[in-house]
Amino acid sequence: MSEEAIGYDAAHIQVLEAWEAIRKRPGMYVGSTGERGLHQLVYEVADRAVNEVLAGRARTVEVTLTPYGGIRVTDDGTGLPLENASGTDGPTLEALLTFAHARARPNGRHAVSLGLFGIGPCVTNALSSRLTAEVRREGVRWVQEYARGVAVTPPIAAGPTTTCGTTLTFWPDSGIFGTAECSFAVLKERFRELAFLNKGLDVSLTDERPQGGPQSVRHRFPGGARDFVAFLEARAGEPVHPAVIGFEEDSLRMEGTAELAFRWCGSPTEHVLSFANSHPTPEGGTHVAGFRDGVSAAVNTYARKRGLLTEAHPDLGTDRIGEGLTAVVSVKLDRPEFHGATNGVLGGAAVRAWVREVVREHLGTWLEEHPEQAATVIGRIVRGRGD
Repeated sequence: MSEEAIGYDAAHIQVLEAWEAIRKRPGMYVGSTGERGLHQLVYEVADRAVNEVLAGRARTVEVTLTPYGGIRVTDDGTGLPLENASGTDGPTLEALLTFAHARARPNGRHAVSLGLFGIGPCVTNALSSRLTAEVRREGVRWVQEYARGVAVTPPIAAGPTTTCGTTLTFWPDSGIFGTAECSFAVLKERFRELAFLNKGLDVSLTDERPQGGPQSVRHRFPGGARDFVAFLEARAGEPVHPAVIGFEEDSLRMEGTAELAFRWCGSPTEHVLSFANSHPTPEGGTHVAGFRDGVSAAVNTYARKRGLLTEAHPDLGTDRIGEGLTAVVSVKLDRPEFHGATNGVLGGAAVRAWVREVVREHLGTWLEEHPEQAATVIGRIVRGRGD
């Protein structure tokens, strides 16, 4: 091989700006250049607004699908600061929209991550033909325009205002996403899920595109996971017992919070939804294993104590106990351990033991304090469905 063929020097190194790298390989950053990728653009922007609410700096988030292909995300927080950001030459607003990972958010278990890789609104800006940022702060309304990830104007004072907050409106680049459109139904489901998992969250979604007029939904669920189970049960048949069993517990040792809710219903199947730091874990993990361990331990202990199982009977298996069980298992950890690039499985052996003990203790107490409901639940499990 000739020396010319194997030559390698500085001329062979190509340095890309963040927006250039994202536009060069969009699928690497939002998963696809179809509908799923468009939804991810919304989530990357909504991520910041949602965390403003959870941090106590805002009360509501409003997401709007506009008639001409734009998406608008608004919060009523204090408004993004405009002064220079540490380590950059531009204002904080511009850093957020042009630098990867430039985000201000609560830490650990108190943060919600809607983005795929934690990069933030920079991804949305780069993959949008146009983005308009509006900041309402300290009595002044500021506006800045971007095109394909690059600022085309500085922040411009656009007059006085009596409100505070930040609005980001973007138009996905049709040269990348073609004719794909956001689905109101998909966005509604994800934001509803977030509101169930975060009691303080108030988020609305409006679709102004339908010819028959706009449609809008607002999600706010003070009951948290209990409300989530009640919602899921609409498709699970009649409840076996009237009360949704639910509890929440913090752990200094685990540096986390566990929130669980469940109820046995008439359906023959088990329906368990699990989440870690508000991120769906469709493949389960240690928190789900701990939940099943804890339910099994509490049910078998109570059944033997009440003479519903004798020493000659083996313990009731988790499959049998799970028949008709609808549950939401949510843990929020300062340092979660996920398996796999998509964060679909939660790891950490200590999480399993912790959740098991939390469930065993709280379910055991509930069974003791609600003997009539306990008799119905345990009797049904011991007899087996349909006996």
